Amino acid sequence: MTIKNWFLTARLAFLVLIMVLLTNSLGRTQPITQLYVFGDSLSDAGMVFQSTGGMYPPSSTYFQGRYSNGRVWIEYLADRLHLNSKQTNNFAYGGATTGNLSSSYVPSLLTQVQSFTQTHQKANQNALYVVWAGANDYLQGVNNSTYPVENVTTAIASLTNVGAKKILVGNLPDLGKLPATSTNNNAVQLSALTQTHNQSLRRSLKVLTQQHSDLEIVTLDAHKLYQEAINHPSAFGLSNVTSACLASSQAACSNPDKFLFWDGIHPTTTAHQIIADTAFAALTEAGIIQRPEISHQG
Repeated sequence: MTIKNWFLTARLAFLVLIMVLLTNSLGRTQPITQLYVFGDSLSDAGMVFQSTGGMYPPSSTYFQGRYSNGRVWIEYLADRLHLNSKQTNNFAYGGATTGNLSSSYVPSLLTQVQSFTQTHQKANQNALYVVWAGANDYLQGVNNSTYPVENVTTAIASLTNVGAKKILVGNLPDLGKLPATSTNNNAVQLSALTQTHNQSLRRSLKVLTQQHSDLEIVTLDAHKLYQEAINHPSAFGLSNVTSACLASSQAACSNPDKFLFWDGIHPTTTAHQIIADTAFAALTEAGIIQRPEISHQG
């Protein structure tokens, strides 16, 4: 082979490699066409409200069935993904646990996922599947992370088995530092359980991705986000990160946009926006969402 032919062959091979890499990149960043949500009150956009005939959460202090003073993070995320209400399928119920602790009125995470897989034998591979639950298990007295983590892992595996490829999983904020728990005797235990849960969940997610090479799991690191907001509130435009804006069933604070918590457990809608921004950034960093092009004008 002559030097000239060698250079031509090498150049052709290089161009083929570039085309393969571009094709793979484009495949990874195909637009999200649907959103499926499974979880608890942090993601509930009105399911409990509908099932109770509009009685709970009370509309006098909560916004249109949300456990907040406005829309919740998953709705803000849907906006960022340019998805309308018909493209968003929300199964999350306030009060939901991961497994068998839930009542017949509030389906658990596993029950929510089961209701989806029973009617979707083949999942949309261009949809984003959100799984965020576990807090209610510990707040209702579970003192071991084994079953909650197993339940979350089983839920994700069930979605994977019907073809889900893109999954966003939330870990838990420090449950011992909520307004409703921070002064309780079990605050330290709740913080420890949170840490154990998140560590075990991280290991389980790693195993799942090793078992399924085409599965993309992105973590919404709520623990880190809440910690940063509590330690540096001004960086998020907040001034109160320890008290609830809704201190009683009748009276709310006059500046909820400056509060991290709406009530003793749930974030304000301002905090939900921050959560959505964090989730969007994580999805972008993972390559599931294409980075927006930077416009150079001037």
